[in-house]
Amino acid sequence: MAPVIDSQRTDGPDLALRWSGQISLTRRILAVNIIALLMLAGGFFYLDSYRSRIVDSRVAQAGREARLIGEAIATVEGERRTALALRLAADTGARLRLFDAAGRTMLDSRALGLRNVVLSDPDKQAWDQSSARFLDAVIDTVVGAPRPPLYRERTDGRRWPDVAAVQSGQPIAATVWRAPDRTPVITAAASLADGGVVMTTINARDITQTVRIERFRLSLVLLLVTIVSVLLSLFLARTIVRPLRRLARAAIRVRLGRAREVVVPRLPSRRDEIGSLARALSDMSLALRARIDATEAFAADITHEMKNPLASLRSAVDGLETVKDEELRARLLAIVRDDVHRMDRLITDISEASRLDAQLSRAKFEPVDMARMIIGLLDQRRARGIERGIRLHFDSTAAEAPIVLGEGARLERVFENLIDNALSFSPDRGLIAIAAFVEQDELVIRVDDEGPGVPEESRESIFRRFQSVRPEAEAFGQHSGLGLAIARTIVEGHQGSIVVESREDRLSGARFVVRLPLADRR
Repeated sequence: MAPVIDSQRTDGPDLALRWSGQISLTRRILAVNIIALLMLAGGFFYLDSYRSRIVDSRVAQAGREARLIGEAIATVEGERRTALALRLAADTGARLRLFDAAGRTMLDSRALGLRNVVLSDPDKQAWDQSSARFLDAVIDTVVGAPRPPLYRERTDGRRWPDVAAVQSGQPIAATVWRAPDRTPVITAAASLADGGVVMTTINARDITQTVRIERFRLSLVLLLVTIVSVLLSLFLARTIVRPLRRLARAAIRVRLGRAREVVVPRLPSRRDEIGSLARALSDMSLALRARIDATEAFAADITHEMKNPLASLRSAVDGLETVKDEELRARLLAIVRDDVHRMDRLITDISEASRLDAQLSRAKFEPVDMARMIIGLLDQRRARGIERGIRLHFDSTAAEAPIVLGEGARLERVFENLIDNALSFSPDRGLIAIAAFVEQDELVIRVDDEGPGVPEESRESIFRRFQSVRPEAEAFGQHSGLGLAIARTIVEGHQGSIVVESREDRLSGARFVVRLPLADRR
């Protein structure tokens, strides 16, 4: 099992989550939708304020009606007063009572046979009304609605707060009561000219019915929205959470070292961010698998390349113990020295090749004048002396200094390797021509030699590690086979490309073409 890696936090403040990061994505989706539902459920608070406004309006209306009834009754006497009171009670739907100054009942519309205000007995109502009352009590408790006092009959008029308020000098008074079935009862009183008081009583059952109807409609809407919200939450959880879990499981298997066995789902039918994430993870796993394969192949190639000089070195060392001939011993020592130099060169190139990708990923690119760099390389070569009379020539047709962004030392290594390769294949007194020119937004640098050229079937393989096509006259082991591979890695790390072509002038030789993006001059 692969070890657990304690990686540094890379999520910035815009990605960091505090307490919500500990909750699964499915629950967070449900929670967000439930919060929206709770906001919709706030409509019940609105219904309470709606009921309060209706009750206040009916209280004001009851006060006005009591005043008008009192003024109308004060204009008549005797039987005409009784008839007028009954007609007004029937028209307004209220119970009408007249009290004298001592609080005694002078007239009661119910006693006269008009029973238009009858309070319902909750014990005799159906189950649906009981459920409605229970729901009323629950909602009133939740919203904190004020609870009116329970309505009870009184024989002494002065025990009614409305009558007492009018007798104390207030022109109109009204009170809201609660019937046994939780419907509002509104009483209102007004003074008469003879010192008496008229009081009206009405059971505003229609207010409760209106509020219950609106609450029922809101409940239906809330229920429907809840069902839709839950279904949408489950749909989002299915379309978001499930593929993320599959990707997470695949990533864990890759981390545990089973990359070759893992097939990361690419989700080709999805064109959203999750589909992009799936394809990015799949490409990443493929790249990781390719990197692992390349590392394994590189290790195998290193083993193979190291065994040859080691075998030769072992044979030479073993021979030194038994050979007495000085000339033969000198030849064996020369072989030992060559093998040691070969291994030293091979280890140096292997070390550079193995670290090159990581170093390039951390390198800080700076502007590099490629023409000046190549001229400096050629001057150094000429100063050290060039064997076999080979000539070096550089030609730049760029109107301005060809500047690229890169690491100068690495780019120098590219052209050192290309010049070394050209020197190896060039004939005596041959010409190596280097040309630089700008093509669109790229700097193109060509290195031409007059050697035998590269066979077409080998033009890609020569850039692989430990793959090379060497001149027949060259002594074995003079090159590690990593020079062109290192050159390609460096060029591609600078977002460029390197290929080998035939010379367009149809002369013998190879042409290596390097393309690098030019630096933005703005």
